[in-house]
Amino acid sequence: MPPTEKIRNVGPKSAAWLRQVGIRTHEELRVLGSVEAYRRVKIAGFKPTLNLLYAMAGAEDDCHWTALTDERKVALVAAAEVIDQEMAARKTSKRLGQVYIGGGAAMVDRALSFAEPADTSAPTSGSGDEE
Repeated sequence: MPPTEKIRNVGPKSAAWLRQVGIRTHEELRVLGSVEAYRRVKIAGFKPTLNLLYAMAGAEDDCHWTALTDERKVALVAAAEVIDQEMAARKTSKRLGQVYIGGGAAMVDRALSFAEPADTSAPTSGSGDEE
């Protein structure tokens, strides 16, 4: 998909949000994944709804977002809930003057029930500067 072509299912406001977090093409969205793109939009301070997550997942699957299976939507909702919990933890840490060190990616993987287990013994990276 050429960089000037719009991402399927994504309107102008959402496309602007995606550009702000460095996603300009369908290929960039596909490589990053809809859940991580949604997470980055939230961390950037925008207020996306599940509609954006569904739209990006549809673009990833090359279908209209209404064609997503119920199973896929349930997994996306679970991932969004984990991201919301991560955002709440970030805000609490910031309010308390602490550095947030979270395992957002591992939690999202678990919410999406990926076959590969998360490595919980690996050190978590994060400087808290991501907001």
